[in-house]
Amino acid sequence: MTTRSTNPLAGVASATAAGDRLVFVPSRVREFGVTLGGSVMVPLWMATPLLLPMLVIAVLTESGLLWAIVWIGLGLTALAVIGLALASMFTVSATMVRWIEFRPQGNAEQLVIARSRRSSTVAAADLRRIVVVEGLRLGQRKSLSVVLYTPGGVVECEPGYRAPMSQVGTEALLAWLTSQLGSAGAEVEYLAKVDRNFACPGEWWTPSHLAALWHVPVSEVDELAVRHGVRSYQHTTRAMVMHSPAKTVTVYDPDRAYEVAEELRGEHAMARETGATHENPRA
Repeated sequence: MTTRSTNPLAGVASATAAGDRLVFVPSRVREFGVTLGGSVMVPLWMATPLLLPMLVIAVLTESGLLWAIVWIGLGLTALAVIGLALASMFTVSATMVRWIEFRPQGNAEQLVIARSRRSSTVAAADLRRIVVVEGLRLGQRKSLSVVLYTPGGVVECEPGYRAPMSQVGTEALLAWLTSQLGSAGAEVEYLAKVDRNFACPGEWWTPSHLAALWHVPVSEVDELAVRHGVRSYQHTTRAMVMHSPAKTVTVYDPDRAYEVAEELRGEHAMARETGATHENPRA
């Protein structure tokens, strides 16, 4: 019987002979394969709706002109596939960060940034700051990256296709980075980028959803939403359109609701600490 690892950074952070390594792209072969597959599929996906009907008509009519157009279209599609594939592979190989290694272990003095074809070294003392950027939409994570601000410029490290890094918790990642760079004095920050470019109230959250997220009774949701500036919207669901068109439900902006959940969690933690201090003044 296998037991599931309780390490929140399993498959992401590991110790090597030189130091502690944070892995973004576990497999270069898989990453290049995904990039190459996308480069092939995009031109084919765009060309197929145009060429396929023309090919059918050319077969039925035996028109030499149509056959010539089909062959020209296939040739242009092949050129587009080759050009896009070469450009994508070059871009990935030049910009993809495979891993970052903090050396030496336990007291990082330098960072080694390994890319596909080369690596570079940055002194930990010269690192201005490091930011964990989490992209959110509808309260759900859509992206995660680690951005290094170095004297030579900004280095953005993104997880590879289905890499374990994309699933790690931000708190665990921030704590690990802080432990690595604490002695160097580099600031480790968190930044949430919320995508609000959508207008689909059917995807917004109901009062019961917010009550579960905020750990409060449903009756308190509306008051908290108003106090914290959570946008609300009243609309008729699809199920009610035919039977109860006049009946509406109130739904709330999930992105702001997610931010409020973090604020409430911080307030509750502070209240517990204050209460413990009052109970034990000597603590």
